[in-house]
Amino acid sequence: MRQFFSDTLRKLRSEQGLSQQVLADKVYVTRSTVARWENGSRLPDAVMISRLSEVLGTDINMLLSAAAQSDECPNVIMVDDRKLILTGGLPMLEEVMPNATVTGFTDASEAVEYAKTNRIALAFLDIELRDSTGLELCRKLLEINPRTNVVYLTAYSDYALDAWSTGASGFMLKPITAEGIREQLKNLRFPFWTGGDGV
Repeated sequence: MRQFFSDTLRKLRSEQGLSQQVLADKVYVTRSTVARWENGSRLPDAVMISRLSEVLGTDINMLLSAAAQSDECPNVIMVDDRKLILTGGLPMLEEVMPNATVTGFTDASEAVEYAKTNRIALAFLDIELRDSTGLELCRKLLEINPRTNVVYLTAYSDYALDAWSTGASGFMLKPITAEGIREQLKNLRFPFWTGGDGV
């Protein structure tokens, strides 16, 4: 049985007799932040997990392990400057990964801003973007979160060698298919549970 980070945190907080507000005050966040951690919509970063371990008197490695293995609502994004690709691709991603929160972007800078406030588990990036490239976007996303899995999307196989040098997990030729997505999920550098039959 998988151990949700949210379940672990809620159990530890209850055992200490702390309310969400009291825990929030002790680790210097808002009560709504603690609520999001406990409902599985957000995961704290390593610094915050360290604070939580001190306040809750528990082993930091146990909390880090629960966070790393957490199944809860992984964020998956697709970035392609053609709306038609997003319209066809997003429902396919949701079908293959029913437990994921899937969001599409036509603009690379918007995807970067989203990544700053949302932990991205997997990013499907078009290599040729209007004002940028998927290769550049990959580097920015990995600066924000080195555990982001990146799969490149393109209609041209010529980019494959350049793509591998950026730390990506995979490479898919368009048009994408559900079976192709499932195959990519088997090769992720940082696997996560999707709620489907992929990982």
